[in-house]
Amino acid sequence: MLLFVSSVKLVAEIALLAFAGQWLLGLLAGAKRETNFFYRLLKVLTDPFVRAARWVSPKLVLDRHLPLVAFLVVLFLWVVSTLYKIQLCLEIGVQACR
Repeated sequence: MLLFVSSVKLVAEIALLAFAGQWLLGLLAGAKRETNFFYRLLKVLTDPFVRAARWVSPKLVLDRHLPLVAFLVVLFLWVVSTLYKIQLCLEIGVQACR
């Protein structure tokens, strides 16, 4: 169970960093961000989460707000998995979690 929780936490961390990098690169690149190789690479990493956000969010949410919704959902998932990992580590012992 600890391995599963750690894996979910790791995937959430990678997605959060990809969202943050895409946002920052979008600010720096401006209007030409869609032609930037690294922006498109980060977009490939975040697209599955944005599609999942479209699936769980109501149709009232605009498509341009979906990356923010996806970021918030992944952030919530990261917080929950972190808290659950802490709980597991306290149950089995801190030394076993390393």
